[in-house]
Amino acid sequence: MAELSNTVVKRAARTRWLLLTPALIILIFAASGPLLITLVYSFLTPGDYGGVVWDFSTDAWFGVLMQRDIFDDTMGWSDAHLSIFWRSLKLSILTTIACLFFGFPTAYFIATRPKKQREFWMLLIIIPFWTNLLIRTFAILELIRNEGTVNSILMGLGIIDEPIQMLFTEFSIILGMVYVYLPLMVLPIYASLERLDFRLVEAGYDLYATRLHVLRRVILPLVKPGVIAGSILVLVPSLGAYVTPRVMGGGNQLMIGNLIELQFGQGRNWPLGAALSITLLAIVMVALLAYVRAAGNEEVQHG
Repeated sequence: MAELSNTVVKRAARTRWLLLTPALIILIFAASGPLLITLVYSFLTPGDYGGVVWDFSTDAWFGVLMQRDIFDDTMGWSDAHLSIFWRSLKLSILTTIACLFFGFPTAYFIATRPKKQREFWMLLIIIPFWTNLLIRTFAILELIRNEGTVNSILMGLGIIDEPIQMLFTEFSIILGMVYVYLPLMVLPIYASLERLDFRLVEAGYDLYATRLHVLRRVILPLVKPGVIAGSILVLVPSLGAYVTPRVMGGGNQLMIGNLIELQFGQGRNWPLGAALSITLLAIVMVALLAYVRAAGNEEVQHG
């Protein structure tokens, strides 16, 4: 009986591996393969007109944060790259905070509606995903440009005498990214709030707790996994955003994604672009590991 049981277990394991084989092949060639090529390119020499020369070099990794003076060959920090990295991190964090600020009340409002109405409100949140990202970005551009809707209304009401310069600024990039990524914050928070036992909220009010105390001591601790998941879902794509900073920033407010595209395009420095891509991947991995650790600690506390 023991031998028969072992045979059944081995056969089941073999069947599982066979079923997983197509997915593993796709992961290897469609995900791991390109990443490996990018990693290899980062240690090569740039070609004269793009591409790479198959000579080992660490200059690309040196150029991520450092640079050599063109006159005396002295080394120093790459102020341009550091500025872009800082801008990317700053705008991504501000976008995440803004999405949380607007997303949490939105998710709470939907979760407290009658069940028959929730689907309608969730549909309104999901609808923007049915439209191309570029179209959504241009829609925001149309609203805040100098001759756009916002300035036209303000000037028509006599509030301002001349258009306010909102486009091609960091504010416009944050606004565009908040509009694009806000649903990614609302959905996981709503999923957590939907499972929340609101009798606990009522109990807090019965114990004479203020709304702020109920929010801080009851609601937020219970929906923390949703808040963390939403923050990661917004922060990660914001760090690598390309379209929104390119359109809303007008090429004057570069982020990491724009810098990478510039190296593969006009810069013709593929190894540096590859090194920057791997650096961005490392930053994203750190964010994901922080989320996994925070989520794991949350499960241990509630387990």
